[in-house]
Amino acid sequence: MALKLSENSLKVLEKRYLKKDENGKVVETPQEMFTRVAKAIAAADRLYRKTEDDIAALEHKFFTMMENLEFMPNSPTLMNAGRDLSQLSACFVLPIEDSMDSIFDSIKFTALIHKSGGGTGFSFSRLRARSSTVRSTGGIASGPVSFMKVFDAATQAVKQGGTRRGANMGILRVDHPDIMDFIVCKENDKEINNFNISVAVTEDFMRKVTKDEEYDLIDPNTHKAVHRLKAKEVFELMVKMAHKNGEPGIIFIDRINNNNPTPLLGKIESTNPCGEQPLLPFESCNLGSINLYALLKKADGKFEFDWDRLKEIIHLSVHFLDNVIDVNKYPLSQIDKMTKQTRKIGLGIMGWSSALAKMMIPYDSDEAIALAEKVMSFIQAEARKESLDLARARGTFPAYKGSIFEASNLRLRNATLTTIAPTGTISIIAGPCSSGIEPMFALCYQRANVLDNARMIEVEPAFKDVMEEKGLYTRKLMEKIAEKGSVQEMKEVPEDIRRAFVTSHDITPEWHIKMQAVFQKFTDNAVSKTINFHEDASIDDVRKAYMLAYEMGCKGLTIYRDKSRSEQVLSVGTKDTKKDKQVAEGKIGPRPRPEVVMGTTTKVSTGCGNLYVTINTDENSRPFEVFMSMGKAGGCAASQLEAIGRLVSLALRSSVDVKVIIEQLRSIRCPSPSWEKGCRIFSCADAIARVIERRLVNDKIETKAEAKVAAAIDQMSEELYSQVSKSEEQLEKHITGNIVGVCPDCGGVVRHEEGCVKCSACGYTKC
Repeated sequence: MALKLSENSLKVLEKRYLKKDENGKVVETPQEMFTRVAKAIAAADRLYRKTEDDIAALEHKFFTMMENLEFMPNSPTLMNAGRDLSQLSACFVLPIEDSMDSIFDSIKFTALIHKSGGGTGFSFSRLRARSSTVRSTGGIASGPVSFMKVFDAATQAVKQGGTRRGANMGILRVDHPDIMDFIVCKENDKEINNFNISVAVTEDFMRKVTKDEEYDLIDPNTHKAVHRLKAKEVFELMVKMAHKNGEPGIIFIDRINNNNPTPLLGKIESTNPCGEQPLLPFESCNLGSINLYALLKKADGKFEFDWDRLKEIIHLSVHFLDNVIDVNKYPLSQIDKMTKQTRKIGLGIMGWSSALAKMMIPYDSDEAIALAEKVMSFIQAEARKESLDLARARGTFPAYKGSIFEASNLRLRNATLTTIAPTGTISIIAGPCSSGIEPMFALCYQRANVLDNARMIEVEPAFKDVMEEKGLYTRKLMEKIAEKGSVQEMKEVPEDIRRAFVTSHDITPEWHIKMQAVFQKFTDNAVSKTINFHEDASIDDVRKAYMLAYEMGCKGLTIYRDKSRSEQVLSVGTKDTKKDKQVAEGKIGPRPRPEVVMGTTTKVSTGCGNLYVTINTDENSRPFEVFMSMGKAGGCAASQLEAIGRLVSLALRSSVDVKVIIEQLRSIRCPSPSWEKGCRIFSCADAIARVIERRLVNDKIETKAEAKVAAAIDQMSEELYSQVSKSEEQLEKHITGNIVGVCPDCGGVVRHEEGCVKCSACGYTKC
């Protein structure tokens, strides 16, 4: 079968996956990439004394299932297999003990992992509470949230060579004394941006929420109760914050540990960034997904799954992922050792909702739930058969003794086999097909053509096929559908098609959770899924969703209420009706200038010379205006600086949040970067952002511990910033619903899905 890739697939591959020469020119075709990957992974069979003919045959099978777009490994495997880096895992969990040595070792390890293309998860639950006494120094502890900000800053510095952005999961137990601070730490969604956060909720806590009882907060140092809180009040704060901006999520940590396959190795405390992979400290996991949409066949005029081919793909995929463990070059020796102790893999699916729609089965139906149970139970059963065969030939995973399988004599090669992971980028490559088990987000959407500014209509392939079969496909109708993305209110579309082709916002949260729960039933690890809510959903709706997820056996939950993270760039702190009307009409005016203002001038060294930045405040000490000058600069440089100064001043006088201004100017790059006090200054705009941040946001450090942290970050910054890649050119922009923000790579829109944010235009994903 000849490889057929969509325009988007090719762009994503060229941007992120295919080999490039020293000048950035692509020197590899998609077929050559699949050949590279298949060859590298099949080579692991040499360790088990397979013949060269056997290895060549296996390589061909691996290549074929990728060329047919029936299976895709996680992104690091596609990017790095058969190349010098050869780091092939996506998911890692690192330990954080209650000491400065452990904390900064983990920061260093995080930088190495992110540089290699992986994401990291942490539990901050072992860190002592804020304001606790540090016996060794007599100082005061900063607390988990403070150190999360340090990890966030380190992650921001490492951009993974322009292929994958660093992402983290931060988890705190619900019984930690700082839990209330943790729950609200992302209330301002401009902070701790490189983290998803989740609360590790215990069974005892959930019972006490139901009974409206108090529970103990436990000092992680002494393991003694230090305070009591009402469980329901803590739960309500979680619900309120999730309603506000989608965080924190909830992880049912006792439920996860009840299914921990190797309890003798320790307790599971954290997951990877999207929550679907619970791991022990220093464990990694290799993921891959089967494209169910590519495994449909037509029989008697209807589409159904090709169960025989699906069985073949499951067995090949388990073999593939087990081989990845052996050829992987791990970023740390501790990770190499722990990963090979358990040999965890995570085989999942993508294209689920695309396949349902092709079969004319509504996502929110009992028929879909029943089929989900049949599909995932089949995948789990066949995956175990292959793992048993591999164990007979290669041996069980080394930590088998004392595992949950020993009592039943289930001698598996891998401690876990199945995971439902986010497939944002690989589903673009394999498709277009829907991500993971998520519903389709939109049936039609508009895409901008950056060359001639024309608008192009992108249509979900299964929807296009059925509309063409019915003789209903017209560009005019597709343009109309693209305005909403959904067809539920369009009488031009037949009722049976409307019923089958539902999108995420056509589906109630209850059906989202039912689907997650049925897949979790047959998934060894966990399920990455976002429960979508309409913009007008109430706090009570979110509360009910959390309780339903707990009752139905989910291992965690992430919700997202539409537009709850949309930026409101301009805002005024007044209830004045006239001003409110001006805001609504986009007619915000700046505050008038007082006769006298006070300020400071900061000198910064840039690649263009010494830059002097003056920041003035008004009589109420609010930032008011910014002026810039540069040595003897004139002409274009002076005019550019004056323009930036005027626009920043206008924004400040119009009450725009200072952090929004910093975000817009930070990390803009020019051809002449420089160094200033251990930090990389990318451009004059970047220097201005840093001065504004230093003077208006981080003007003083509150504790000695934080001062040490800041000094350590300065010391690390030169090494970390050296990993930052050159700015990436813009790709085409996509317009769709549920917009969260702007893609940092291509300028397109990103949306919240599968517990993360991602861009469907270029494949960028925060996680």
